[in-house]
Amino acid sequence: MEYVSLGKSDLRVSEICLGTMTWGKQNTQADADAQLNYALSKGINFVDTAEMYAVPPSVETYGTTERIIGDWLNRHPDKRKDIVLASKIAGNGVSWIRNGTDITGPSVISSVDASLKRLKTDYIDLYQLHWPNRSSPHFGKHWPGRLVFTDVDVDRSRDQMLEILGALSSCIKTGKIRHCGLSDDTPWGISEYLRLSEKHDLPRMVSIQNEFNLLHSKDWPYLLENCVMNDVAFLPWSPLAGGALTGKYMNGALPAGARWTMTQRNGIFRDNTLSHQAIAAYKQVADKYDMSLTTLSLAWCKQVNGVTSTIIGATSMAQLEEDIAAFGITLSDEMLADVMTVLKRYPAPF
Repeated sequence: MEYVSLGKSDLRVSEICLGTMTWGKQNTQADADAQLNYALSKGINFVDTAEMYAVPPSVETYGTTERIIGDWLNRHPDKRKDIVLASKIAGNGVSWIRNGTDITGPSVISSVDASLKRLKTDYIDLYQLHWPNRSSPHFGKHWPGRLVFTDVDVDRSRDQMLEILGALSSCIKTGKIRHCGLSDDTPWGISEYLRLSEKHDLPRMVSIQNEFNLLHSKDWPYLLENCVMNDVAFLPWSPLAGGALTGKYMNGALPAGARWTMTQRNGIFRDNTLSHQAIAAYKQVADKYDMSLTTLSLAWCKQVNGVTSTIIGATSMAQLEEDIAAFGITLSDEMLADVMTVLKRYPAPF
């Protein structure tokens, strides 16, 4: 296992981050125990969760994933020091989480306390903003014209950012969190947070996690350049596009218990004609080199310059084993060229 610095923090994390969002919906406590134990045995020390999980999100499963991790930590207290534990505060728009309101300074403090209680730990290594208060081009909103940026109250956004940084600073000073980061944000969001941190001597955002995969590579190159130049860790989530890049949904298949068979809060926006055409083309590349589509997709993501640690998730041990093994594969120049041929043909299928 390779280990890398998490941005400008003092944390060293594995190149694989274990995502947990299915725990409590598609996976049980026993499943989570097995995944954690296996991941640690393979050298993974980075675990990511969120107050909103499990997914698909619902009032019934809110906080369940953190409680499952807390149950494991409570039974394995000696393992806490071996794990870089990350969690997230949900943004606005989810009615059962703080009545759907914006992230504020007080909500950061109360949410950190609630997560600590569920996780049964004294501190969170990386605390992230799940998405910004302003509308951002994520979750299918990245197409030109979808958002009107000139309608944004920039001064209000900056004031909110400053208030949030102040609350994060308070949590760091009291030892409740060690570092802070972003999720589902943009180059402007990164830069503005960094500017405010420097100007007001407040904590620096050390990382950002955004959706990034062969079907959705919009952050490459502009956001990735911003991350590299500012030493902000880039953490891709959904490197398999919600399971689509395993090939399990090809030819109209909808396996029982799979993500696409469940009700999605934002709809199954990845399920469209262009996505399926791209998946079939990538499958041909994988077949050419006698590897699975899963392996090709994860190995490609790992090799993109600027990627720090890739967040994987699995609903079975067989999936987890295959996902982790993929990071031991290095794609040749010829393989990468074949992948790029497909990527140029389908630059943004969803």
